[in-house]
Amino acid sequence: MSSFASSPVAAVLGPTNTGKTHLAVERMCAHSSGMIGFPLRLLAREVYDRVVAIKGEAQVGLITGEEKIMPPHARWLLCTAESMPVDRDVAFVALDEAQLGADPERGHVFTDRLLRARGREETLILGSEAMRPMIRTLLPKTEIVTRPRFSTLSFAGAKKLSRLPKRSAIVAFSAEEVYAVAETLRRLRGGAAVVMGALSPRTRNAQVAMFQAGEVDYLVATDAIGMGLNMDVAHVAFASLQKFDGRRTRRLTVAEMAQIAGRAGRHQRDGTFGSLGGEDGPGAFTPEEIEAIENHDFPRLEHLYWRNGEPGMSSLDDLIASLEEKPDQPVLRAAPQAIDLAVLKKLAGEDWVRARTRSPQAVKRLWVACGLPDFRKTGADHHARFVGRLYQHLSEGHVPHSWFAEEIARLDRMGGDVDTIADRIASIRSWSYIAHRPDWLENPAHWAERTRAIEERLSDALHAALTQRFVDRRTSVLLREIGAGLSELPVVIGEDGAVTVDEEPIGRLDGFAFTPDASARHGDTRRLIAAADRLLATERVKRSRALAASGDEAFALSTEAGQPPTILWQGRPIASFEPTRELLRPRLKLERAAAALEPANRDLIFARLHKWLEERTEKLLDPLEKMTAAAADPATPSALRALLAPLVEAGGIADRRSVEPGLAALTREDRAAARKLGITIGAMDVFAPALLKPEPLRWRTALLAVRRGAPMAELPPAGAVILPSGNVPGFRSIGRQQVRIDMVERIARAAHEAREGKRAFVPDASLATSVGLEPATLNRLMLSLGFRALPVEAGAAPSWRWQGRRRREEEVQVNPNSPFAKLAELGR
Repeated sequence: MSSFASSPVAAVLGPTNTGKTHLAVERMCAHSSGMIGFPLRLLAREVYDRVVAIKGEAQVGLITGEEKIMPPHARWLLCTAESMPVDRDVAFVALDEAQLGADPERGHVFTDRLLRARGREETLILGSEAMRPMIRTLLPKTEIVTRPRFSTLSFAGAKKLSRLPKRSAIVAFSAEEVYAVAETLRRLRGGAAVVMGALSPRTRNAQVAMFQAGEVDYLVATDAIGMGLNMDVAHVAFASLQKFDGRRTRRLTVAEMAQIAGRAGRHQRDGTFGSLGGEDGPGAFTPEEIEAIENHDFPRLEHLYWRNGEPGMSSLDDLIASLEEKPDQPVLRAAPQAIDLAVLKKLAGEDWVRARTRSPQAVKRLWVACGLPDFRKTGADHHARFVGRLYQHLSEGHVPHSWFAEEIARLDRMGGDVDTIADRIASIRSWSYIAHRPDWLENPAHWAERTRAIEERLSDALHAALTQRFVDRRTSVLLREIGAGLSELPVVIGEDGAVTVDEEPIGRLDGFAFTPDASARHGDTRRLIAAADRLLATERVKRSRALAASGDEAFALSTEAGQPPTILWQGRPIASFEPTRELLRPRLKLERAAAALEPANRDLIFARLHKWLEERTEKLLDPLEKMTAAAADPATPSALRALLAPLVEAGGIADRRSVEPGLAALTREDRAAARKLGITIGAMDVFAPALLKPEPLRWRTALLAVRRGAPMAELPPAGAVILPSGNVPGFRSIGRQQVRIDMVERIARAAHEAREGKRAFVPDASLATSVGLEPATLNRLMLSLGFRALPVEAGAAPSWRWQGRRRREEEVQVNPNSPFAKLAELGR
């Protein structure tokens, strides 16, 4: 035991490669029970495997957001900081990388664990030396032990990728750059292992094992390796010194640089660090940064972020007020609003949520649901809708198996491009998180296993897809950025979108999407593409501003049959749609090149497209807008709302049979209100005639295709009333023809006006004949309307009698002796 064995709370501070994590594991295993909180899921999994080897599977548990292994008698737990059960009684508790309390996004979690997570016999805080003043102020009785680095870490300068020594780790800050570097190393040096936070633990372990066994000499990783993942690395090379932190692209702090560089060296073997490319520029270390990293001399932390870790649960307002409390310590700052609190506030504004959270238990259940991480990074608005649907189920008991199964089945597909697979991985992590909550599903263990298997398969598919996709384009960009010696070459973008470098054609820029010329994918021409990429980025920014200033005439809705609807800008696809709960409010998804722009430029595009979309739907689908508003208005009579809800879901046009129960309950006043909304209650269909006009029908059909995840249906020709048999929107199939539903209603009205009670009559066929309705079609229509054909002499016009209710043609199939059999035969 070390010198602080008798101290109830101790801190071990120092740079990386000091064995702090190893010490924590050693001390935990010396106690009868224990728990360690880590900053990364991958690190928790790595240490879990190590402790299992010591204590056995039955004694060790793993708790992360998306993974939970909890034997009934587990005594030692390895967790992510967010998942630590702080109320669990254990002899030993440790918190790793405590300096993350200064992180704006997650800092309040680490600060809360620093202040509240305690072991019955011993508590150990691990972190950098920068934490010393915070420990002294917040935990003045804590014994602080400094652990020096076992080996030296020195700067080795800037090197090209082809000159890196063996046993090097190259650190990049985007998935695309990671795989581009790995592909380049495959061609230059035989291959590389890959480590990313998006990989499943199984995939990551296999990659690390390849590197550790010497099968490959290089490792390409994100900054995830800076948080304690232990590998035999001799040199760390930075592909960049900038990263996007969720809010902006910024330069790494010196502490972050040191955290990553410190992975170089093993125990007492020295390590080196450096950069890729030249000695100058934004990708190079400054002399001050080098000196600080080599001497482990970093600015001390002056504050940590804090949020109430035990908020009040008596009501929603009490919970929100508790979470927005100000800290009472000068060194603590109120944490910026995290996504869970943003979602809580949005849901608290919903009347139905407040109606379901009238007890402390319900408030707590809502707050736990708000803790579902936004793995897809969709933002508070979109994430709140997902959490809201989740809580709606939880407030009624459990998440329905049918919904859960359908959603994960939709994700269990390995095909698609890189963006599609990466999006599925983010989505399955949400469902995995749900499956690992003990009381959210009736059979959580089964679904946890299902989601784990899907995530692993998707991670493997992502690896393969990224490698294939970036073999040329990303490699060329990388070679430019790491100092391949490209000179400033003249790049020209022609009026027709043709891109040339030094008069050499390399591809086309259509809208925001660049398509390389086939000949530009080989040999030295790839360097010309890299030289052009700088100008393409500037040109895309200019085009985003031009789009934001465009008039309505520059945009169009593409509704090609068999294809998904898309929005065009100047004739080029700019965005597609994703379904939401509201038919008239689909989510926009920018095409890949536009989506890769900086957030400010993306926001310009989104704002303009949303404005255009809102104006078009309000103008063309006004009846549907009014129906939607009335269906949601509590002042609308309940019987009318019961009709409007399915009618809105069907896009304002529904077969009467599907809404018959709602029609039967309508009063005379309700029917008058429906007419004011532009609704016609017809003999066979309930619809808004305005939606049958060509342009409203096209938009309605497009939105329904988005809602159903189906391609665009074939639209009728403008002005068409009769069509050959098929399934065209706004038309009813009758025999060998399709009849527009408003024409069906006109014919039905004319027939009813011509009859006198239940006496036999001969309808005026002039209306049907004028629009091209065949006699057999008219006969089938009359039958469907509830009329009965009477026997007639040869050559005479058929006469009909009203039956008082509809007789469907399907009766002929059930009863061959039906009096309508002869008529059905005539129709055929």
